Amino acid sequence: MEKTIHQGRNVKRFREMQGYKQEAFASMLGEDWNQIKISRLEAKEEIEPELMEQIAQALKVPVEALKNFDEEGAINIIANTFTDFKDNAQNVIAMNYYSAVNPIDKWMEALEENKKLYMALLKEKDEKIALLEKLSSGKK
Repeated sequence: MEKTIHQGRNVKRFREMQGYKQEAFASMLGEDWNQIKISRLEAKEEIEPELMEQIAQALKVPVEALKNFDEEGAINIIANTFTDFKDNAQNVIAMNYYSAVNPIDKWMEALEENKKLYMALLKEKDEKIALLEKLSSGKK
């Protein structure tokens, strides 16, 4: 038993995937189109080749996609290629790894260390000056 592909449903799916309402899609097809005609078009199992070409151009998809898209086949492909999180956990962790080192925090730590060293240097200089003043006043 050969399964026929409902071309009208495919038009509807591609229209919805692109976010077009029936009214907007009707205006894309021309002035003689309206929401009711789009609804009827999407109910058709088979669409005329010339009209299918016009629809494909409006939706910017290949005609073959509208003619041959099979939702069950697409669902099977997705189901067969889906991997569970636990199977893929290490890959996810590796992809989401980022350094916990914040460069701004490191910069601030370095500035604080520089400040402490500078203050110690100034204190030592003041002590040397005081010692030299004491020595020079003792010689006089």
